[in-house]
Amino acid sequence: MLRIYDVILGVVRELGPVMGAIGEHDPDLARQMRRAASSVALNTAEGMYSGGRNKGARYQNALGSMRETLACIEVGVALGYVERVDGELQASLDEVQAMLVALVR
Repeated sequence: MLRIYDVILGVVRELGPVMGAIGEHDPDLARQMRRAASSVALNTAEGMYSGGRNKGARYQNALGSMRETLACIEVGVALGYVERVDGELQASLDEVQAMLVALVR
């Protein structure tokens, strides 16, 4: 199993309160963020057990969903729904994105 998968699950767990706060103002944005964050984990898990082109495609999908998750946070901050995420969570988000970029290369 990829070590990054456990990091992804931790990030999804830590994003729960952020999604909740966004949901108080914009339930649709929170749902989209929840789906995107879940997709990062699900596509990564699928990629771990895929072969050939499917493996790369799953990691590419996971990377796209990671970027969408980050965009949801940025929109939530821009609209004043939430404050920026704390440094530790941001570092984990950056780590996931960097690892997914490495996997699709």
